[in-house]
Amino acid sequence: MSRDTALPAAAPAAVPSAPAPPLFDARLTPHRSLSPRGFALLMAGVCAVSFTAGLAFFLMGAWPVVGFMGLDVALIYGAFRLNYRRARMFEELVLTREALTVRRVDLRGAEKRWSFQPYWLQVRMDDPPEPASRLTLRSHGRSLSIGDFLSPDERLALAKELRRHLAVCRCAPYPVDV
Repeated sequence: MSRDTALPAAAPAAVPSAPAPPLFDARLTPHRSLSPRGFALLMAGVCAVSFTAGLAFFLMGAWPVVGFMGLDVALIYGAFRLNYRRARMFEELVLTREALTVRRVDLRGAEKRWSFQPYWLQVRMDDPPEPASRLTLRSHGRSLSIGDFLSPDERLALAKELRRHLAVCRCAPYPVDV
């Protein structure tokens, strides 16, 4: 008596899966209320006032004052350019099931990264927030202050949102691969 033996089916090739989408993704940037157009208008106004005042002093015979009026314009322009340069900095928070990654880029473009395991992560923030309240991430003896350039209310809102997403991350089961 002969038996037909079936060959075992070939296992499907492992297809690399795309990384799971983050549970939380935020980019924190310093607030700059003056737009580039507003900056141009402000500088035009400062130049007009300085030129008018400098001309008046020049006509009165106090010509050295004109140089100081020009210096004032240059200092105001430099201060605003420095302020806009600092606006290039940002912090990025990405929460996945495996880690909360914080990426900080300073105004020169230098980048630093920190990674925390979400299950043990503590998010600390005073409620109600004070102007000096800091938003701190703590885990395993390490701590990191984030969002220092945000207002106290914005830091508190971020802390609550981050806590909510961490709770979901801790409680949700991992998807089962079939």
